Amino acid sequence: MIIVITILAYFAFLMAFSRLTAQRSDNDTFFRGNRRSPWYMVAFGMVGASISGITFVSVPGMVLKTDMTYLQTCLGFILGYFAVAFILLPVYYRLNLTTIYTYLGRRLGEHSYKTGASFFLLSKLTGSVVRFYVVCIILQRFVLDSIGVPFWLTVVAMVSLIWLYTRRGGIKTLVWTDTFQTTCMFTALILIIYNVVTALGMNLGEAVQTVWADSRSRMFVFDDWVSRQNFWKQFLSGVFIVIVMTGLDQDMMQKNLTCKSLREAQKDMCTYGFAFVPANLLFMFLGVLLATLAQRQGIALPSSGDELLPMFAATGMLGTTVVVLFTIGVVAASFSSADSAMTALTTSFCVDICGRHGDERLRKRVHLGMALMFVVLILLFRLINSTSVIDAIYVLCSYTYGPLLGLFAFGLFTRRNAADRAVPYIAVASPLLCYVLDTTVQTATGYKFGYELLMLNGLITFVGLWISGIRKK
Repeated sequence: MIIVITILAYFAFLMAFSRLTAQRSDNDTFFRGNRRSPWYMVAFGMVGASISGITFVSVPGMVLKTDMTYLQTCLGFILGYFAVAFILLPVYYRLNLTTIYTYLGRRLGEHSYKTGASFFLLSKLTGSVVRFYVVCIILQRFVLDSIGVPFWLTVVAMVSLIWLYTRRGGIKTLVWTDTFQTTCMFTALILIIYNVVTALGMNLGEAVQTVWADSRSRMFVFDDWVSRQNFWKQFLSGVFIVIVMTGLDQDMMQKNLTCKSLREAQKDMCTYGFAFVPANLLFMFLGVLLATLAQRQGIALPSSGDELLPMFAATGMLGTTVVVLFTIGVVAASFSSADSAMTALTTSFCVDICGRHGDERLRKRVHLGMALMFVVLILLFRLINSTSVIDAIYVLCSYTYGPLLGLFAFGLFTRRNAADRAVPYIAVASPLLCYVLDTTVQTATGYKFGYELLMLNGLITFVGLWISGIRKK
């Protein structure tokens, strides 16, 4: 019962923020926050919005298989955020965009515009639903099953809560709720670390020394060029992950476009770009401590890294306080990513697909429709109950961001006109070619592409646009 009370109290705070921020709201408030958001609030809230519930659970467990080498990707994030701040944001602000895919329409043509928006809608809807589904499963298995809450009720309740506090204020509300949720998430994380350190009988200094001496604290891999953990592969992948999954993603960019000016948006972007290194270090630090605690207590480490944190934090092994903290952390991380995804999907569908920026009735219907789709798809995944299906959707999302990279790169860095009618075919063909290439290389050599597949996908799209296009006069 204490878990239900915790979630309801948490939701009450979110509704209070919603009521305060949604007064006299209209579509401009919902889509762009009236361009009045303080940059520092956006920056702080974006850290939480970029860390999903899966990240909250998964990053500590990464240390079991890849040590702390994920830090190499986080370092790449910094350069990626600078690229977004000084290459993409000036374009978006100069054109006064509501959705970033409008740029494709002005630069390349209507078919390119609809293609870019469609790829975003496909990627974001499926990816967000899968991530939220996994979080619901984690909460259900480790927390809610024990108090008899059925899965369907968990899903309907959590999605309904998100819809309720975002339905009026939209992105303006999210700027403030994300700040609150980021505070809750990191407070929960730090207090969980404190409880783990206490369970180990250490002080903070001894815990740092223990982590530093552990073999799982390895951060850099320079000597193995074949390894997927090689520094340059991870670093460059981090750069392009941010460019594509933040700079070319309406969900991630919508809050940044609510800042009062380009300069403030750039300060926001660069500030939270640096924040990812210490944030993820905290998660990995916790992972090493949990592995150490398991070994000292003679507990077998889980086969899946995703189960490391829930094994301790959600089962009562560290006490009821940690169960509550874990619930708050996961709910805060999952809500702050799912609510912005639902808002961005509503914005893109209304503006990019329907072309009706000012229709409030349509916006409310689409927003409700997106919430219903979340519920239906999550329950469908539960019915199928196949990890292979979930994995396939993750793979699909990784492939569908590549064409966006190629489209924006072609528009920004060339002076050629695209063969606009051919763009949808090129954008579909590129992921298919990447899949064939990845399968062929893996069969022939045993090497499987990692994050670098995103860069290859974008390159194939770019080449296709170049070959089919004509030089601007």
